[in-house]
Amino acid sequence: GFHLSGTVTEPATATEPEITYKVAISFDRCKITSVTCGCGNKDIFYCAHVVALSLYRIRKPDQVKLRLPISETLFQMNRDQLQKFVQYLITAHHTEVLPTAQKLADEILSSNSEINQVHGAPDPTAGASIDDENCWHLDEEQVREQVKLFLSQGGYYGSGKQLNSMFAKVREMLRMRDSNGARMLTLITEQFMADPRLSLWRQQGTGITEKCRQLWDELGALWVCVVLNPHCKLEEKSCWLRQLRKWGEMDVCPLEDGNYGNELPNITNALTQSSSHSQDSLARPRRTVFTRAIEGCDLHWQDSHLQRIISSDFYVSPSYQREGESLLFNSQGQPLWLEHVPTACARVDALRSHGYPREALRLTVAIINTLRLQQQRQLEIYKHQKKELLQRGATTITNLEGWVGHPLNPIGCLFLTLTEACRLEEENCLEISDAGDSKPPVYQHVPVATGSQDSGESYLSLALEVALMGMGQQRVMPEGLYAQDKVCRNEEQIIARLQDLELDPVLVQTLRKQCILLLEGGPFSGLGEVIHRESVPMHTFAKYLFSALLPHDADLAYKLALRAMRLPVLETTAPSSDVTHPHHLVSVVPSRYPRWFTLGHLESQQCELASTMLTAAKGDMLRLRTVLEAIQKNIHSSSLIFKLAQDAFKIATPADSNSDTTLLNVALELGLQVMRMTLSTLNWRRREMVRWLVTCATEVGVRALVSILQSWYSLFTPTEATSIVAATVMSHNTILRLSLDYPQREELASCARTLALQCAMKDPQNCALSALTLCEKDHIAFETAYQIVIDAASTGMTYTQLFTIARYMEHRGYPLRAFKLASLAMTHLNLAYNQDTHPAINDVLWACALSHSLGKNELAAIIPLVVKSVHCATVLSDILRRCTMTAPGLAGIPGRRNSGKLMSTDKAPLRQLLDATISAYINTTHSRLTHISPRHYGEFIEFLSKARETFLLAQDGHIQFAQFIDNLKQIYKGKKKLMLLVRERFG
Repeated sequence: GFHLSGTVTEPATATEPEITYKVAISFDRCKITSVTCGCGNKDIFYCAHVVALSLYRIRKPDQVKLRLPISETLFQMNRDQLQKFVQYLITAHHTEVLPTAQKLADEILSSNSEINQVHGAPDPTAGASIDDENCWHLDEEQVREQVKLFLSQGGYYGSGKQLNSMFAKVREMLRMRDSNGARMLTLITEQFMADPRLSLWRQQGTGITEKCRQLWDELGALWVCVVLNPHCKLEEKSCWLRQLRKWGEMDVCPLEDGNYGNELPNITNALTQSSSHSQDSLARPRRTVFTRAIEGCDLHWQDSHLQRIISSDFYVSPSYQREGESLLFNSQGQPLWLEHVPTACARVDALRSHGYPREALRLTVAIINTLRLQQQRQLEIYKHQKKELLQRGATTITNLEGWVGHPLNPIGCLFLTLTEACRLEEENCLEISDAGDSKPPVYQHVPVATGSQDSGESYLSLALEVALMGMGQQRVMPEGLYAQDKVCRNEEQIIARLQDLELDPVLVQTLRKQCILLLEGGPFSGLGEVIHRESVPMHTFAKYLFSALLPHDADLAYKLALRAMRLPVLETTAPSSDVTHPHHLVSVVPSRYPRWFTLGHLESQQCELASTMLTAAKGDMLRLRTVLEAIQKNIHSSSLIFKLAQDAFKIATPADSNSDTTLLNVALELGLQVMRMTLSTLNWRRREMVRWLVTCATEVGVRALVSILQSWYSLFTPTEATSIVAATVMSHNTILRLSLDYPQREELASCARTLALQCAMKDPQNCALSALTLCEKDHIAFETAYQIVIDAASTGMTYTQLFTIARYMEHRGYPLRAFKLASLAMTHLNLAYNQDTHPAINDVLWACALSHSLGKNELAAIIPLVVKSVHCATVLSDILRRCTMTAPGLAGIPGRRNSGKLMSTDKAPLRQLLDATISAYINTTHSRLTHISPRHYGEFIEFLSKARETFLLAQDGHIQFAQFIDNLKQIYKGKKKLMLLVRERFG
């Protein structure tokens, strides 16, 4: 039958009653061509009821009654039976059918109606004719709606995942050779091209978002797959080509390299030295995400050699032809396929995607045999040039097109094709469990089917070999952020797949052999002795190789990882003669290297590689030395070297066992290098780095501490050396940590004191106090430090620094020295009349109190300095008040007599202070009155009251004050309101 109808019942649940749905399905030549169901479900996929009815028909064909097409049954009825049939049908469904029945009756009875021009009548239960198109039912409107919805969510709410699963659906359709695959992809692409964000991104000149970019890449790759279908019809291909060209010509169409920037010369092009270069880069044709598919339309499968490769495992050259060079076979007689590698791999992907896994495998083996032959030939070429290249130390040979990060993902494609042939499918195991955590795949060795003698190779070892070849290919860093980012991402994807492989003896042998070839490969290998300065670095790859090889061949592992540590783009400037990659030739401007947008990531990968080696080399002094040298030679960023030093320190000092001295010494050496690198440059982590270094040196031991104290000037600033380094070394904790004996403690202390004095000489302002503190326990050193302060006081020190040291001296029991320093500090100070909240006021009051406590002579010495430096009336009156409250000389300096009498303000030295205070009040009053506002009147009257208290300390003070007030009334008589207040208070 061609029409299946039935009812499907959904059982009742706790909340919903039982529901019955009517389902109808048409099918033709084993394909479902249309479906209808009463549930009205709208989705790309069939509803559960359609699936249930289909499965019921497949599993229980004998339960489904098979009938003739309805037209055959009607043909057997006579006139009365037909009348009866129609009337019963109308009665059963009169509400739905009656209007249609009436209309059809009218048309049949009208002689010239359209229905009467056609012979016979349609029958939905009969099949289509043999010429009719037959394809699976696809709800196109639904596809459009869903893609539109997912795109509008911009990669949020799992929409990216949903779109990826639609792409997977397309791949599945292609694999089942369902002609709807291309149709569905067309519908998806139309919605992608209609995404309103495209024109917005283009106007703003910003790149497409990362998530969206990856979806576009997959779209482009799928089209390459579709057009490379080995069995598509020519008219289909030309129809796709028209579509692809139409999309590619739209100005919103995303470009292959991920930027819309190509309409403008990008910064690297704009700055090239010679005009011919920039012309060249601007003339490069615009390549969109569809360009590769458009190019793919020119490829065909008619080549007889290609046909023989994919159709037989036993295609080999006759043995008598195996002498000499051949483009079709290698010396073992195995077929080669000499096409551009990414294109050849795209063919493999197409075969795999269209459900031809055996053919895909055969072509893959031919491609790998070709790559091997190329590798051998490149080795031979290099052997001839080796001497000259090593002398030059650089090479202009490199691949402008890398296979890793390539839009067609050639290496990933070959790897997948080979590993799929080796997968052990576990029983009743779906790809991914419900929890979403996919188990790593399990592989087994499957021998390569070849026509020649048993090669002993397996598809699994070929997979490993081709991944290593591709990753190890020396290639130039591509242009633009997106392409560079893709190189890193693709590399990580391949490595993640490699880590799923259990390395058994067969794979270890493949790994070793390929690693040796990569090391010897000269300029064709990214791990060769000589590479191009803009070569994509191999750190991530080498880290994988190092870890994989280490248990099996440690020497090879280290040789390889050490070779990979380099990052030549940071070490050299671009040679002017190098023309292999014109649009990368910006060497001088605007920075030292071309636009390596991912440089930060690459440097951190270099650091990761070094860290992996350090960890592995723990305890092996020779290996650690070589790793250390490689770090010092190749890593140029202080923060990364600091990270390595910290890593090494962590690994060297496990919490649960003894420290490893070899690795501790490496940590210290790296730390010292960081100190030297950041000594004269600003680094916000510098304090943390200095503290860490002292901790590390403490772990290493007393000799390391002595060493950093003795060579402080090449590692630290004087401030760091005294306030952080020496202070920490001399702390109680350090002494305890090291459990030192007396001679060792003395040696450390002596080094710290020497350092302190050297720092105080070099930078007295910032180091004098720390130096005095560090030298407290040694009389001679302390005296020397004090002398350094005194010498520097007149020229290089501020009053704040001097007051601080003076207070320290008093606290240590040197009041006379404190007085001397306070006096020196006073000479640097100047307090204006209105600075009555200046931070130095407390120091001034303290200095005067100190002098007063020492005796009359000291007070007499400091008062002239105070009078000269302080012009603020309230401060002066405060000092005056304090000096008159107690007798001087109460500090009780030995050998001095103290009369115990209060001092008079009429006699020196307080007389001078009193006069200065009165004149300060007079000056301040005039200054305040020049620009006083009414809201400050009350405050001003209080100020005058304070002034009167001071005037009254003088013998004729009341007369002086009265004259002063009269004077004010005379000068400021214009300020009537204020003068009224003055009269009220002072008469």
